[in-house]
Amino acid sequence: MINKVLEKHLNQQINEEIYSSYLYLSMSAYFESISLKGFSNWTRIQAQEELTHAMKLYDYLAERDGRVTLELVKKPQTEWDNVIDVMENVYSHEQKITSLLNNLVTLALDEKDHALVSFLKFFVDEQVEEESNVKDLLGQLKLVEGKGTGLFMIDKDVKLRIFQPIV
Repeated sequence: MINKVLEKHLNQQINEEIYSSYLYLSMSAYFESISLKGFSNWTRIQAQEELTHAMKLYDYLAERDGRVTLELVKKPQTEWDNVIDVMENVYSHEQKITSLLNNLVTLALDEKDHALVSFLKFFVDEQVEEESNVKDLLGQLKLVEGKGTGLFMIDKDVKLRIFQPIV
């Protein structure tokens, strides 16, 4: 059984992951509106991944006899200046999620819940990959100043991304 302190924080993380999904779906809609189908695809897949993360946390909490309590999900941003602005927001958001997960791991260690620490390793590792991927994509966009032929080449590349469910 999971203790109430950790239950509360896991529920907060579920909410953050659902918000992340909602935010990326909003970004996908933005990209659709400016005819960047590849970036729309990339952020839509991000949205799917974040919802999968929320459900993984949901299932874990239920498995540990915790109570999942869903809260209101705040409205995401809907407008950005350009593709670089969006991806800078993605990078910043992923850094925030990393920080929240690190705090959750620290709390699990403080509470001596080694099962939760072990479970959270997946998320910690995932965040390293997420931040690295976004940083690389943002770097490429900055090289081409987020416009012209370079932008369309990157858009074509990110259109190839496919959703891979968590095993």
